[in-house]
Amino acid sequence: MSDLIQLRPDSPANRELEANVKPKDWVNPTPAQRYNLVVIGAGTAGLVAAAGAAGLGAKVALIERELMGGDCLNVGCVPSKGLLSAAHRYGDVRDAEELGVLTSGDSQVDFGAVMDRMRRIRADISQHDSVQRFSSLGIDVFLGEGRFVGKDCISVGDARLRFRKALIATGGRAAAPPIPGLEDVEYLTNESVFSLTELPPRLGVIGAGPIGCELAQSFARFGSKVTLVEALHGVLPKEEVDAGEIVRASLEKDGVDVLCCGKEMRVARDGAGVRMTLGSHDHTYDVTVDRLLVAVGRAPNVESLDLGAAGVRVHDKGVEVNDRLQTTNPRIFAAGDVCSPYQFTHAADFMARIVIQNALFMGRAKASALTIPWCTYTSPEVAHVGLDPEQAGDVEFDTWTQPLSGIDRAMLEGETDGYVRAYTKPGTDKLLGATVVAANAGDMIGHFSFAMTHGLGLKALGATIHPYPTQAEAIRKLGDQFNRTRLTPRIKTLFDTWMRWTR
Repeated sequence: MSDLIQLRPDSPANRELEANVKPKDWVNPTPAQRYNLVVIGAGTAGLVAAAGAAGLGAKVALIERELMGGDCLNVGCVPSKGLLSAAHRYGDVRDAEELGVLTSGDSQVDFGAVMDRMRRIRADISQHDSVQRFSSLGIDVFLGEGRFVGKDCISVGDARLRFRKALIATGGRAAAPPIPGLEDVEYLTNESVFSLTELPPRLGVIGAGPIGCELAQSFARFGSKVTLVEALHGVLPKEEVDAGEIVRASLEKDGVDVLCCGKEMRVARDGAGVRMTLGSHDHTYDVTVDRLLVAVGRAPNVESLDLGAAGVRVHDKGVEVNDRLQTTNPRIFAAGDVCSPYQFTHAADFMARIVIQNALFMGRAKASALTIPWCTYTSPEVAHVGLDPEQAGDVEFDTWTQPLSGIDRAMLEGETDGYVRAYTKPGTDKLLGATVVAANAGDMIGHFSFAMTHGLGLKALGATIHPYPTQAEAIRKLGDQFNRTRLTPRIKTLFDTWMRWTR
């Protein structure tokens, strides 16, 4: 198995996963004389590009040094959402009495069963990303470390793969922040937390971004005493302030101790645990936890590629690319976390599609033309697309907000802590962005993404009929808000005149 990502524990599900994404008996094929496309990295971007190019008739090689499926399948989206599904169900049961549903006794979570279920589902899903599947598509799959040995050649072991075009899709990894003492203690990251078999009684989480908040809430609901530390103010500091405050209140309801504006933090071994000391809002905290999860910081996987031999320039954020995802070597492209500030599976997917167009068909597709939404899957979820008001600078915009407290379905579900908000070009209905804070925000943001992608405005969303009652009714109500602003005093006078004349 991989030296970097270990599949633990040794269970039937993990053995099945390994057989799919890194089979021990795999023999690398004999390289072709030249490939239309060589892809380094079999995460989302690499898999989409390889399968798409092969489907169009290209001769493709795919190189992976670790586990097919990358972070998303093995240590990211798939396992985390498996845990979150259990945590959300627990929250539903815990809060059921508010709806008149009485449960017998205290609800409890079988952490081992939650983790076993996650691993079984991950193994089932891994068939889609397996070595066998991609080999069956006509792709030459090479398991091993890929390294550039020229501007048009990559080595994998003793093999040399010559290419007309190549794609760097090696992704990123968890990186430790510069916290004194951290290098001396054992800590978890997203690459190891899903290997746990026992619930930590006390869990410390450093970083209140999406990963930190999602896992802090989940483990708190499972029964851990969770302390969440964030250096900046509040939680989800890259989201709107009021969205972060709603999530913070939800975390605290679940028993999470949120220590934001954390300063002068240090960690040290303390018996079998980890001691965290820090200042937060003029108070000093000294907290000992059984396990520590570091959920802040990412680094691109570029060190072993020898990119200098290929004439590919890198910076501290990853591979340097232009708007068409081309590196400083015109033969070589990059996509996904290794080069993009949008470190999401769906962003990597669509960046890979751009690479297929531009690398194989002399296309001119631009990454900047993509409309990329994102979602944090806490309770409630926070989803966003487009304009970021916190970083908008001199950009002018109108704001339209519909609180969920005014939506019938949200009231009936007891889910009124949230809102739907749209940003438009001043005086028009042209959408610049949107934020949704709701139980199913990740699904609802798709309405705005679709509208923005196809040039539809707030009026079109307001004219769209949704089934009643649904929380998506909040989107239609934003359109109603905009339409009401069009009823100027002059137009209202004309309407009054018309109505009197037609009586």
